[in-house]
Amino acid sequence: MAQNKELIILTEGAIVTAAAQALAFVPHSVGISSIEVVYGLIPMAIFALRRGLKAGLMAGLVWGLLDMLLRGLSTGSVMNPLQGFIEYPIAFGAIGLIGLGSYKVKQTISNGKNSLGWILAFSALGFSVKYLFHFIAGGIFWAAFAPKGMNPWIYSLVINGGSFIANMIMMLVLVIILHKVFNQLIMVKK
Repeated sequence: MAQNKELIILTEGAIVTAAAQALAFVPHSVGISSIEVVYGLIPMAIFALRRGLKAGLMAGLVWGLLDMLLRGLSTGSVMNPLQGFIEYPIAFGAIGLIGLGSYKVKQTISNGKNSLGWILAFSALGFSVKYLFHFIAGGIFWAAFAPKGMNPWIYSLVINGGSFIANMIMMLVLVIILHKVFNQLIMVKK
């Protein structure tokens, strides 16, 4: 029985990771800057809340490796191994921290209460840690790309902070509009 459950979680994780990666190919830059709306964060957040921390971290890590191989290396977004490691497997793996809220969100849903606040709070945790890693990498590795005369840390904060805000707005809008759907996707049927 336990092996069957693990196989189901592994299969769900593979499907969600593939969906997140497929969504990465949808154009997602906002305006003329490098601020990005990452659509794959939504299925990953649902999966982490559905299956917990360990499964969320693993799916995020695999998504990061996949995105690095399929997009990062081909677009020149990997400058060196350390930067690639920080911005792909580590940063994407951090999305799995949303899984820390799995029990609390499921308990809230089971009690018939509104889970919106908890979903957003734990999503903010995972998203903020992801963009913290991008911010650090931006200040260190992407400094040469900052506009002339601009502090590279400020530039990294604007780009990565803007991406964090854009993704939280996307999450907020989707959770409000599709709240009942989110609840059904998060709850595991026995």
